[in-house]
Amino acid sequence: MSDNANNTNNKAESKLRIKIKSYDSKILDIATKTIIDTAERNSVKVVGPVPLPTNINKYSVNRATFVHKTAQEQFEMRTHKRLIDILNPTPKAIDALMNLNLPSGVDVEIKMM
Repeated sequence: MSDNANNTNNKAESKLRIKIKSYDSKILDIATKTIIDTAERNSVKVVGPVPLPTNINKYSVNRATFVHKTAQEQFEMRTHKRLIDILNPTPKAIDALMNLNLPSGVDVEIKMM
C-alpha cells in the first residue's frame, strides 16, 4: 500500500525538462554544467545530464562540376544532445534558468511537464 501512495505523490510533482543540442560536444558540456550549477544554486533537485544518441548526417559532394562522378568528398554533421530534468522547480529557479547566458551554437528547449 505504501508503494501506491508513493506513486500518487510522484505524479503530483512538476518537472522541467531541458533538451540541449549542439554540433560541438565541448560547448554542449559547458552549457550543461552552467545549467546544472544554476539549478543547484537555487536548491532544486537535478536529474541528468543524460546523453542522448548523436545524430549523424552524411553528405557526398562531387569534386568536379560536370564529369568525374567517382571523385567525391564526404562530409558529416554530428548533432550532440543532452537531457536534464529538474524536479519541483521553484519560480526563482525557473527565472534563473530562463535568463542564462549560454555559449553560442547551443539550442535549448525547455518544457514544463
